[in-house]
Formats: sequence, structure tokens, C-alpha cells
Amino acid sequence: MNPLKKRMTMDGMVTAAWAELGNADVAEIMVRHGWPTIVIDGEHGIGDVETWVGMARAIESAGGEVVLRLPDGLDTTIKRSIDRGFRNFIVPMVNSAAQARAVVDSFRYPSRGKRGYAAPIIRASDWGVRTGYARDEAHDDLVIMLQCEHVDAVANLAEIATVPGIDAIFIGPNDLAASAGHLERMDHAEVQGLLKQIETVAARAGMPLATIVGAGRNWSDLERLGYRFAIGVNDVSMLIDSARRLAAERDGSKLSTPAAGY
Repeated sequence: MNPLKKRMTMDGMVTAAWAELGNADVAEIMVRHGWPTIVIDGEHGIGDVETWVGMARAIESAGGEVVLRLPDGLDTTIKRSIDRGFRNFIVPMVNSAAQARAVVDSFRYPSRGKRGYAAPIIRASDWGVRTGYARDEAHDDLVIMLQCEHVDAVANLAEIATVPGIDAIFIGPNDLAASAGHLERMDHAEVQGLLKQIETVAARAGMPLATIVGAGRNWSDLERLGYRFAIGVNDVSMLIDSARRLAAERDGSKLSTPAAGY
């Protein structure tokens, strides 16, 4: 089984870090220094699918696991990314069950879905070495997390959660807050209420949850609440925080405000 998929079914919460800079060396350094699960951010980070493949090779060679947040849920984006060997995905801005079904179908070969066939000649099948890839492994090996980051998604979550093939709902609290009219105010009572609503609906449906650290919740809070996957730090903020701290030490001044994650 896909190691990440297996870990998400076990006790405890999988923790991860964002890779925003599109740099394979930076991602490898993060793996070798305590962050073995790296989420390559294809939505807001630097690079394209070939950049991300290079990063994935570095992460995996260091013993890490890779998750790719796609830039969108389009059929062509999914097809290119899965053919290039990614198997753990976060798909942004899924607001309805119809969208969720279309996304899941894009990951699957017919008759389960609508993915275009090129199994013997793609990196995903180890260039044809995995002869059973298209029949079984291509479907069973995937982790698909769909982002709930809009008030419309919250309203439709019970129906979204019934779509087969979803491994987790990933809450994007910043965008969720913005959609409710509270940009950069994740602590607002309405936003906190939406988070609790999502957690209640997901628990009722038996749907695992994933998210980022923040919105008033730290690692321990999220694990206590039953989240299966959480992302905390990112490479940009690590660099900014270290640069500020070292500059402050040099100047003998007080530390400036730490860089915000997201």
C-alpha cells in the first residue's frame, strides 16, 4: 500500500511541511532535518509539473514522501500530474458533489472514471515495469484530498462526502474565512463556527479531515480533534524567520514579528 495512505489509516496524525520555492535542494534539506512528508504547493508555489517531478525525486531519494497540491482540478492538470508519478494529491476549491465526482473520475481509468490511457510509457507505472498498474494499482494506490475552503463547500459537504474515492477533506481555513467576509481573521466567531460545522458533518459521514496548523489550532489540538493529516511550516517562512532572527542578533535588537504561514 501507498505508505502515506497506510499512515493515514493508523493511530496518530501525519504531519507535513509546505514546499513553496520550487527547489529540490531545499525540499531535500527539509526531509533530512525532520520533515519527512513534504507537500509541494502547485497552487501558490513556484514551478510547473516538471519542476515538481525533480523535487519529488529529491524528496523520495532522501526517504521522504510527497504530496502534490494541484493548481486546479482540471482533467488535463490531473492527467499530466498522475502520469508523471504523483500519487498523493490535494485538489483546491471543490465546492460541490458534482465537482468532486468530476475530479475523482479524472484520476481513474475507465470504467471507473475517464483518465486517458498511456500506462506502459509513463513514470507512474515505472515506465511499464509495473504491469498491473492500470488494472489495480493506479486506483488503489492513490490519496485524494479535496479542499473545502468556501462557504459553498461547507453547505454541500454532506453530499460531497458521499462521493466514492475521496480519502480526506482538506480544510483551507484562510480561504474559508475570506469567503465568509473575514479575510485574515480566522479567529472570527463565524469562521470558528464553520470549522466546527465541517468537523461535525465529516465525523457523521466517517470522512477523514486534513488541514493546516492555524486558526487557533496547534498540532496537539488538531490531533485531539481527530485530524488525519496536517501541514505546518513552509520553506519561505522558515527562511524569513531565520533571516529576521539572525539579523536581529547581529544588530542586537529585538526580534521582529515572525513571518506568517498560511
